[in-house]
Amino acid sequence: MSFVNVSLAEMASMAPTSGGQYHWVSEFAPPNLQQYLSHLTGWMSTISWQAGTASGPFLVGTMIQAQIQINYPDYVPTNWQGTLFVFAITLIVWISNVFCSRAMPIFQNLMLIVHVGGFLAIMIVWWALAPRNTADVVFTQFTNGGGWQTMGVSLMVGQISSIYALICSDGAAHMSEEIKDAGIAVPKAIIRSYLANAAIGFIALITFLFVLTDLESALDDATGYPHIWAFQQAVSLGGTNGLCFIITLLIFAGTISFNLTTSRQTWAFARDNGFPFSKWLSYVHPKLQVPANAVTFTSMFTVILSLIYIGSDAAFNAIISLNLVALMLTYTVSIGCVLYRRIKHPELLPKARWSLGKWGVPINACGLVYSIFAFFWCFWPESKEVTPEDMNWAPLMFGVLAIGSTIDFGVRARKAFRGPVVTTQGWHMD
Repeated sequence: MSFVNVSLAEMASMAPTSGGQYHWVSEFAPPNLQQYLSHLTGWMSTISWQAGTASGPFLVGTMIQAQIQINYPDYVPTNWQGTLFVFAITLIVWISNVFCSRAMPIFQNLMLIVHVGGFLAIMIVWWALAPRNTADVVFTQFTNGGGWQTMGVSLMVGQISSIYALICSDGAAHMSEEIKDAGIAVPKAIIRSYLANAAIGFIALITFLFVLTDLESALDDATGYPHIWAFQQAVSLGGTNGLCFIITLLIFAGTISFNLTTSRQTWAFARDNGFPFSKWLSYVHPKLQVPANAVTFTSMFTVILSLIYIGSDAAFNAIISLNLVALMLTYTVSIGCVLYRRIKHPELLPKARWSLGKWGVPINACGLVYSIFAFFWCFWPESKEVTPEDMNWAPLMFGVLAIGSTIDFGVRARKAFRGPVVTTQGWHMD
């Protein structure tokens, strides 16, 4: 993902806009494909972020249920209760992003302190108090839990969870129009956040593997969260509550940021008539100076998806699985387009204050190859033998979204969606 994120960072410097990938595609794609690819990328990026946003309140809600469960063993969590938690969390997120948007920078800076402090607190507890595996178990023992023919295939399928933890670096790009000196600040934010969180994640992963002394018990824990099982092996109930609170708080903070980014992506695409009802979605409140309708739409999208969870958690997971596969497609198309422009018409490539220079072609090429590689594995299920509950429904959801986008383009957007880079389209039509 390093090559992918570096490529995104440079494009964010070339064209710092809330549109992100669909704008870059519009700017760098071949003229005869510019309008369609930009529209498709906009749909994929926006719906991907919408699906990902729905996962945040769900995680916070189910983790609250899990914490109730460890304090009151007789409590049996239900899907409808989890949905009510999603409603409450989404309402708080909506209020925060509509009426308290000016306080968000301060809040996020405070959460950065909690992020680093919480990480250190959890790591120190595990290092000092938790029972541990040997290094031989951690680094040399592998488990093919999916029943695949080889460990290599199992590894390729299993990498999707790691990729999920490292995507969405384009989030900073979608806030570009509200960031001072975005041409240099945004790419720095993309790279620094990626490197910092990758380093923290790697340390946390190795530590977690050491303290996961009984894999089956952790996976079968009644709460559904192996990290809570690991906390319970190290500290008392009070300590477990404190450590769980740190993680829940950080996920909640991330949920606010996710909603913020998603609403800006939705607003930017609607501003270019990418969606039906774009006029309503692109409305900016004159006093609050926020795209209030886009925030409301994003919050309602989360609420509607959470209703599906009442009837079937498998159906809900099927929809939010779209987050990864659709976003990987936008990375593939946007990096492919900038690579095309870099090779075919380098003189037309915009100047960037944060530039890859002579390394642009090899870095973009590596990013393109990896994004295609990851995109391919996103369609695989976790296990060879699948059931409706553990099936990877991303291929179906991706196909439905692609068909829906294409229909919208043919019926409406072919005339209404002009794309951000109108000069390119005008040159093509002439």
